[in-house]
Amino acid sequence: MIYASIKGFGPGKFEDAKAYEPIAQAMGGSMSTNGWEDGPPTVTGVQTGDSGTGIHTVAAVLAALYQRDQHTGKGQRIVCTMQDSVLNLCRVKMRDQQRLAHGPLAEYPNKTFNGVVPRSGNASGGGHPGAALKCAPGGPNDYVYVILQPQIWKPLCEEMGRPDLVTDPKFATPQARLPIIAEVFAIIEEWTIKQTKYEILERCNALDVPCGPVLDMAELLADESLRARNMVAKVEHPKRGTYYTIGSPLNLSDSPVEYQRAPLLGEHCAEVLAEVMNYDAAKVEELKTAGVI
Repeated sequence: MIYASIKGFGPGKFEDAKAYEPIAQAMGGSMSTNGWEDGPPTVTGVQTGDSGTGIHTVAAVLAALYQRDQHTGKGQRIVCTMQDSVLNLCRVKMRDQQRLAHGPLAEYPNKTFNGVVPRSGNASGGGHPGAALKCAPGGPNDYVYVILQPQIWKPLCEEMGRPDLVTDPKFATPQARLPIIAEVFAIIEEWTIKQTKYEILERCNALDVPCGPVLDMAELLADESLRARNMVAKVEHPKRGTYYTIGSPLNLSDSPVEYQRAPLLGEHCAEVLAEVMNYDAAKVEELKTAGVI
């Protein structure tokens, strides 16, 4: 038998503590680096504690099945915790914490660390500066996220109509730009704010500039490409009517996913009792009359 358990915490002083999504984010390290440096730690809308732990557990179960069926013939016990799963997804920040011992992080120049990784706001965690920049027409999610890699500085400046920045010693090199990165992004924002986020996406992609528009839930729900591949899947429900659900991000060539609604309360009770318990229709009706089901 392969037996899997999901807990809030592993063995130790927190083993019996309750855990919910925000608590897992708080105690797994995510909250401490999320938000702005001069503000409180914040949770993210991404369900790293709940869904993240589920995904880790699925991976562990599959590994145990493969080991049993292909190698040992034995089952095993699996324990995945919410704290551990969030921490695993924060591994870049753990790397940054250890870099603090050797001087300030390149991504946060001229900052005082006090021994801990600071909240990074919208800074990129991949080693290159990044920021969310305003776009037209100025709605709450009219932003585009742009990452500045050294090789794209010249073509980006030329696309913006600012070729002077390419040779200006103040902006010409990554080493010069990094200490004044806020000023650099402010200059780029003067360009992005005049266009929509989709126009910026098209122009930047043509230059191999990594960028992405900030898409809200309404835009994702209406996205035709997501609907076409059932990442946003239509479901019919007898009481709720038509609605959309998030599809499976796991795409297997020989195992397509079929999307069905959740059952109504007790909808399949008779079928389950017949299949599992071998109850006939009379027995099921007897249980209904007695109020058991």
